[in-house]
Amino acid sequence: MRPKFVAGNWKMYTSLASAKGLAANVAHAFGEDKRVMVAVCPPFPWLTAVAEVLKGTSVLLGGQNCYPEREGAFTGEVSPAMLKDAGCQYVIIGHSERRHGLNEGDEFLNRKAKVALAAGLKVIFCVGELLAEREASKTEAVLDTQLAAGLAGLTTDQMSKVVIAYEPVWAIGTGKVATPDQAQAAHAHIRGKIRGLFGEFTADHVQIQYGGSVKPDNAAGLMSLPDVDGALVGGASLKADQFLAIVNAALG
Repeated sequence: MRPKFVAGNWKMYTSLASAKGLAANVAHAFGEDKRVMVAVCPPFPWLTAVAEVLKGTSVLLGGQNCYPEREGAFTGEVSPAMLKDAGCQYVIIGHSERRHGLNEGDEFLNRKAKVALAAGLKVIFCVGELLAEREASKTEAVLDTQLAAGLAGLTTDQMSKVVIAYEPVWAIGTGKVATPDQAQAAHAHIRGKIRGLFGEFTADHVQIQYGGSVKPDNAAGLMSLPDVDGALVGGASLKADQFLAIVNAALG
């Protein structure tokens, strides 16, 4: 049985004080709970401070992005090795705000995934379609392309360290959310694509999160679906009570 995994993406929000306070609230509530995996992904400047807050708890730490080189003259970028050294276990790659806001393509994201995995990080790899693509019945084709290109060259062993996050772009930060039927269909299709690329065992074990306006009032319905293994939470992860309610929903 796949464990549920709820990760909070804090994006470019929080101060140092509020980040530490939010992490402390999450750690206090779920720091010893092994029934659900919980991670928080703060902005880069707060990673070491949040890592210190989470030390000795089961709450995991993730970076929101990385650059696909170990080191070098890349002003303003952060390498996977740096994230690992700061205490991260995970890194988010391919979030729609980077795919579509910063024009990061599939080949570039594939490079990021490989370098991150080589550095010892686990990867939350995001995929999802635009509204126009859904309306044109291209959702499955878009997901197929993003998965095949983004995960190209990975081994089955590396895939055991990859989480997929399905994020319909039209649902991120909009208040819209995929219906249960839409979410389950997309997640089932992703699992089927993983089966074709990496085999039955990998497909059965890969965790697939849903991301896109996840809130306490819709989290339980989404995470009860057979192929939805958790949530990648944006805005609601910035409020401890809302995020903790979503984690509680994952417990069923």
